[in-house]
Order: sequence, then structure tokens, then C-alpha cells
Amino acid sequence: MYSGSMADSHSSDLYDAVNTWGVDDEFFLKFATSATAARVLDLGCGTGRVTLAVALAGCMVTGVDPDGPRLEAARAKPKAGRVEWIVGDSTVIPADYEFDAAIMSANVAQEILDDAELARSSADIAGQLVPGGRLAFDSRDPMARGWEAWTKERSHKIVKLPEGQSQHWYQTTHVDEANGPVEFCAHEVGVDGTENIGCDTLRFRSEEQLRTMLSEAGLVVDDVFGGFAGEPVGQGIGSLVITAHKP
Repeated sequence: MYSGSMADSHSSDLYDAVNTWGVDDEFFLKFATSATAARVLDLGCGTGRVTLAVALAGCMVTGVDPDGPRLEAARAKPKAGRVEWIVGDSTVIPADYEFDAAIMSANVAQEILDDAELARSSADIAGQLVPGGRLAFDSRDPMARGWEAWTKERSHKIVKLPEGQSQHWYQTTHVDEANGPVEFCAHEVGVDGTENIGCDTLRFRSEEQLRTMLSEAGLVVDDVFGGFAGEPVGQGIGSLVITAHKP
């Protein structure tokens, strides 16, 4: 999310400070650990917040992420040796691996901008789930227009980092409602007053698009919620929280 001018370690520290443990993490932890000693895939695991919690709950976990520096930050955390960490996307998971459950948390599906790539990732997951194996992921609901809250006035927060406090906020820069891409920038003003800006794009997909993608991957949708407490779509927090299984 941040430009290459920002040190990798600082970027990872900032990511963890901004994205603290919440109800979404509790949802994915409960989902992944519903079976004792389950084999769990965390695709798009980032700095490993949920990944490590699942492993510490007694599961055998494989964390996969294409962002090398974030994965290095995950590997540096206490008890990270309980997780197998792999740099890459769904194509690098060894073909003989089987999983009882798979998760893609923190709206990671939106970071995959290309529909064909997300469809391939879904098919790869389906191929490595055991019969009855389950998938859960979240994606922001475009009907909720969450990007409208990505302004300095509405998203500004103070975060604590190893070197001190910094300011952080998001600013939407372009929205393509017809096709789903939303461009935005993350701003940080550090302890020394220097402003770092990193820009990115996320893809918003409808419930219908996501249902179709899962069906074509060979998965059966079980539930679609509007939040992490089981709220109906449109009545939650502007999310699409989806669970599915492999027949």
C-alpha cells in the first residue's frame, strides 16, 4: 500500500498498528478452528495476525502471501515457527497439500483486481480442500459505497509505532462504479512531520459476481452475511462475508 520509499519494516509496523484485532479476526479464527487440529490455508495472510492465532489454537496452518516484506514481518513474530510460510499466490501451494478449511481475511479478495486471477485462486483453493472442506472470505459490498468514508475527515486516526505516534488516513481518488475498481491513497504523517503517501486499487464485486465465481470453481455457497455477527446483507457493516464448501 505504501511506496517503495518507506522502509519495509516500517510499512509492516504501520499495517499492524492500523489494522488491529477486531470482530472480523474473531470470525475467521472461529471459522478456521471449528474442527480440532484442522489443516488450514490462510491465503493472503499478510503479517500473520490471524494466521498465528489459528496456529496457536492447535491447527496446522499454511500462510501464503505474495508480499515478501509482510511475510518476513510475520516470520519475525513470536511462535511464528508454528506456521509454514510461503511467498506467492495460490499457484505456489504444493499440489499434494490438502486443507480442511481455507480463509482469505481482511478483504484480500479485493486486492486481486483481475477477475480471471480471482477465479483461478478460487479454483486452486477448491482443488486443495478435502470433500466437505470449507472456505470463508470477506469483500466490501459495493452497494454500501464504503469508499465514500475514505476521507481525511472520516478515516483519520492516531496510531502508535515503535518510534512514536503518527497520523494516518485514507483518501479516495477515483471510483469506477461500473467495473468495480476504486483507487485510493493512504497517508501517514510520521513523528518527524514527514508525510508518506502510498496509493493502491481495490476491486469491488457484487454478491452475484462472487456467488458465480465460487460456483464455477466447484464450491457451494453456504451463507452470505452483511457483517461478522451474521447480519443480513445490507444491514451489517457494508461487507459481504461469504462461506462455502466443497461437495
